[in-house]
Amino acid sequence: MIAASLVDAQRYPLERIEAAACAAIVATARRQIEREGFAEIPQFLSADGLQRCIDDARSLAPLAYVSRGRGTAYLEEPSDAWPRDHARARRDPYAVGVVAYDQFPATSAIRTLYEWPALMRFVAATLGLDAIHHYADPLGALNLAVMNAGDELQWHYDQTDFVVSLALQGAADGGDFEVVPNLRTSADERYDVVRAVLAGERSRVKRLAMTPGTLLVFAGRNSLHRVSPIGGDVPRLVALFGYDAKAGVRSTPHLQMKRYGRIKA
Repeated sequence: MIAASLVDAQRYPLERIEAAACAAIVATARRQIEREGFAEIPQFLSADGLQRCIDDARSLAPLAYVSRGRGTAYLEEPSDAWPRDHARARRDPYAVGVVAYDQFPATSAIRTLYEWPALMRFVAATLGLDAIHHYADPLGALNLAVMNAGDELQWHYDQTDFVVSLALQGAADGGDFEVVPNLRTSADERYDVVRAVLAGERSRVKRLAMTPGTLLVFAGRNSLHRVSPIGGDVPRLVALFGYDAKAGVRSTPHLQMKRYGRIKA
């Protein structure tokens, strides 16, 4: 399968990234990331490419490993030194199914797109980077997030600088991606605001529409975000492309076991 055939090349000429049309798209995306912490790139796939990726995701979804529990916004075990009502100590429920990279066959449309060098160059350009690298984890490099009725992801910050996702299928009800852009900085964690959001305060929250075919480049290290609870009998399907600014970065065995139920070197 040719990756370029999956993308709407008229709208996004990724193989000619220096062309004026593509340069304008990159510049718009970079400005949005700087302002909002994310860039939405709508109708990224061609009609045929979207259907191929949806069919691919639906065939893989039954393989998902489901993890459930209660986690913090900082994806860590909180220290006993934090008061119980501190933002770092609060735990909220999560439940999500994940298909790991090694479960995607070589013929997978989603995998073909993820491994395409032209997409990597495009994502790097939107982030203002000279180059990015595939995440080196054999399980976490590429994932399909599968969320069914009752599933959700708690408010949290990412532990990587950026995440690239491709929306494929929205849930029958719920499953909204909600974000508080650029909430914390290296100098100020703004725990008071985080605690208010965790308690239900909504004035800073933005909701991003879950539109199939939209590529999202998201700088989630400093933007608090969540996926709201899922309802209905249609699963939410999102492909997660693992890239990093540094080569050789991978998950810890602890994180692999928690997310995939197994460890792979």
